[in-house]
Amino acid sequence: MKFVKNGFLLVLGVVLVVSLAACGAKKESGAKEESYTPKELTVQFVPTIEANTIEAKAKPLEKLLSDELGIPVKVTVSTDYNTIIEAMASKQTDVGIMPPNAYVLGHEQEAADAILQAQRFAIKQPGGETSTELADGYRAMIVVKKGSPIKNLKDLKGKKIAAQDVVSASGYVFPVAEMQKAGINVDKEIQFATVKGIDAGLMAVLDGSVDAAFSFEDGRNLLKKDLPDVFDKLDAMYFTEAKIPNDAIAVRPDLSDKWKTKVQDAFVAIGKSDKGRELISSLYAHEGYVPADDSSFDIVREYAKEVGQ
Repeated sequence: MKFVKNGFLLVLGVVLVVSLAACGAKKESGAKEESYTPKELTVQFVPTIEANTIEAKAKPLEKLLSDELGIPVKVTVSTDYNTIIEAMASKQTDVGIMPPNAYVLGHEQEAADAILQAQRFAIKQPGGETSTELADGYRAMIVVKKGSPIKNLKDLKGKKIAAQDVVSASGYVFPVAEMQKAGINVDKEIQFATVKGIDAGLMAVLDGSVDAAFSFEDGRNLLKKDLPDVFDKLDAMYFTEAKIPNDAIAVRPDLSDKWKTKVQDAFVAIGKSDKGRELISSLYAHEGYVPADDSSFDIVREYAKEVGQ
């Protein structure tokens, strides 16, 4: 009996030791990740026009941010939407200027937290003129050549459409979701030509290599400087019912609270200065920044689900 009792106590002791060790391991694994303080800030963004035409324009942003933050800043241009998510997930990039759907995917992978949302000038239709009213969101549009027989969504069946990466909100997700709601089987009834840059998609419509192109409202303004009559040559056939939230300025989640605030303040300051606002407007049509609310991107999550993402 004494042997059984001692054996029981020995087993109990082992169980307690193992349990305590397991609890300790669990506590350690669930501990808050140590915050990150950058010595050089790395910033990356996805261009809305062809990357090789915009990378040089992005360089002045390095100096503006460095002057605000007091440390060196390196700005790079991502090749596509997935690249920026991977760069933030692997902690190769500290700050991402991210289109809405890319941000949502990055946030779901715990790679990006939004600290700011961009503001843009609202677009007035018809005509596509830029107003002086700031807006938090915009519509996607489908563009066709002037005189095209395509007059509505169902007319797109059997046609070739220039689209952006499949995670692009205006360049794929939102127009495709509304096409599907209209009864179009995009997998069987649409031929997509993937291009890089809204301007490239619109040019493909002009040269006749595609029947239509997805764009943000009003992407025709991208071509207006070189093609003053672009609004006479391209028609906005369709505007999405839902508005897309503007881009997010997102940071890697382990960035220290102090540096999250510093980055936030730096972008806001740049957006308020004449020189800074001119730069971000030319780069990304941003006219300033306001604090971000992650729930603003719920419509993106809803539409992404509609297209199977």
